[in-house]
Amino acid sequence: MTSKQQPFQFPAFGAGLRNAWRAGYGLSQLRRDLLAGLTVGIVAIPLAMALAIATGVPPQHGLYTAIIAGAVIAIAGGSRFNISGPTAAFVVILFPIVQQHGVGGLLIATLMAGMILIALGFMRMGQLIRYVPYPVIVGFTAGIAVVIATLQIPGFLGLTMPSMGEHYVENVWHIAEALDTIRLQEVAIGAFTLAVLLLWPRLKIGIPAPLVALALAAAVGWVVNLYLDEASIRTIASSFTWTIGERSGQGIPPVPPSFMLPWNLPGPNGEPLQVNLGLIRQLIGPAIAIAILGAIESLLCASVADGMTNTRHDPNSELVGQGIGNLITPLFGGITATAAIARTATNIRSGAVSPLSAVFHALAVLLAVVSLAGLLGLVPMAALAALLFVVAWNMSEVRHFVHTLRSAPGGDVAVLLTCFLLTVIFDMVIAVGVGIGLAAALFIRRMAQITNARRITPAEARLREDLPPQVALFDMNGPLFFGAAEKAVDTLHLVDSSIQVIIVDMHDVTSMDATALVAVETMLGHMRRRGIGLIFVDLQPRMITKLRRAGIRKTRGELMYSSNLESAVRTAERWLAEKAGQPSHTAKQDRASA
Repeated sequence: MTSKQQPFQFPAFGAGLRNAWRAGYGLSQLRRDLLAGLTVGIVAIPLAMALAIATGVPPQHGLYTAIIAGAVIAIAGGSRFNISGPTAAFVVILFPIVQQHGVGGLLIATLMAGMILIALGFMRMGQLIRYVPYPVIVGFTAGIAVVIATLQIPGFLGLTMPSMGEHYVENVWHIAEALDTIRLQEVAIGAFTLAVLLLWPRLKIGIPAPLVALALAAAVGWVVNLYLDEASIRTIASSFTWTIGERSGQGIPPVPPSFMLPWNLPGPNGEPLQVNLGLIRQLIGPAIAIAILGAIESLLCASVADGMTNTRHDPNSELVGQGIGNLITPLFGGITATAAIARTATNIRSGAVSPLSAVFHALAVLLAVVSLAGLLGLVPMAALAALLFVVAWNMSEVRHFVHTLRSAPGGDVAVLLTCFLLTVIFDMVIAVGVGIGLAAALFIRRMAQITNARRITPAEARLREDLPPQVALFDMNGPLFFGAAEKAVDTLHLVDSSIQVIIVDMHDVTSMDATALVAVETMLGHMRRRGIGLIFVDLQPRMITKLRRAGIRKTRGELMYSSNLESAVRTAERWLAEKAGQPSHTAKQDRASA
């Protein structure tokens, strides 16, 4: 198979599962996967509900995502340890989609993102994470955390206000206007949940803090609602209703996810969507954003898992697995899914050895939906807001953010702050696009600074003999690209009128783009008019080929290539002798006698 064919080769399907099988799998490994899956499933249940609500959809959609995507991506993906489901990173992208296009629009956008992820896997874009600068990741991640935390304030304080809008500043204003509707009982249950979430891990008992905190909050809320009518606590059951066929109820439907067409789900006006070219055009931008963020999040998570387990994932297979999962999940009512770093780390610490742990995690969530839906409905909304406060805090990585501000170069700090502010004020799509653009501009500037051409002496070039006075010697360094080529080439023009030959040492020139080719061609024309010949020394063959393809060819007395400086000097002496009308050996003798 040639390298040209490789981008069109289908990546290995289910590489993570196959790698785990090759490493040896038996009853002991199965037991470890089962225990790890149950542990992660317990953690995933409250997170899936909370993240669905934060996205603007009923909580069961988050649970369906953990069930379907958790199992499908694990089987089809390229990581042995990734746990996929709804994640906090997507809230800032998905929430505006729900506001504009409803649940149905969100699921259609997820379908489209799944197709894009599969295409990225086909195109071998699994190394995508390497091309996203660290300040961009830290900036938009911290910005997402701020937006998530802000969206939880109404639930945590029990505010009575209209539904949140698409823009952060507008939402902050609405929250400020609604502060006089604060309900102290909601604040109390939220603060209680937050305290348990923060203090429970210090006891090191082994039971996940979210399970304990939400269970206790649900118990307290149930008692308050049972005996104190005036101090009622808002719960999932009192906030959401469901209808399936002729059945209806409050909270979470006690049924497994079933096949449904996304466009039959409600749009922004509550009516089923009309799928047409206009809707697809409106959703293509969000779908691309979902796919890019999903690829970054999943590959970053897989890299973290590799570091924790000393294993290697298949990035292209992981992209395809994520794409298949996001293609199938919306057909069962699930929202966008990607690998979750916190749940993946819990999976590894719990002893997982293969993707089967993720399958068991999905089965645990399914069992909870079918048998414990009524109990899940008792969870207070303020408790879920408290849980997402903790998620946002952990996601923000404040220490890394502050450390980068203190230690990074000024340009990188500017990129980080720009991404952070744009994510908060506008959205992550703009933030990542502008951030990568700024990072690229910084990179171009830095590369341009190291690209230069300067005149040197024969001693600096370690030549054993002096140069004729009509010959100038230059040393060129760095890549010749559009940001630096013209500046470096223009330096060669700065020679006095007595110079007839210029020798340029090209040993340290690493690349040459189209702008450089044009600059060289322009320079040759300028040199030709002044009667100056040019000799390139130690220019790489591939760059000579580029020059030849651009129509820049060797011409006696005008342009020549040489393998070393000594040979270039002899060529220059021949040219000077020919211009003087005498053989080159006579010129040498004249120099020697002088």
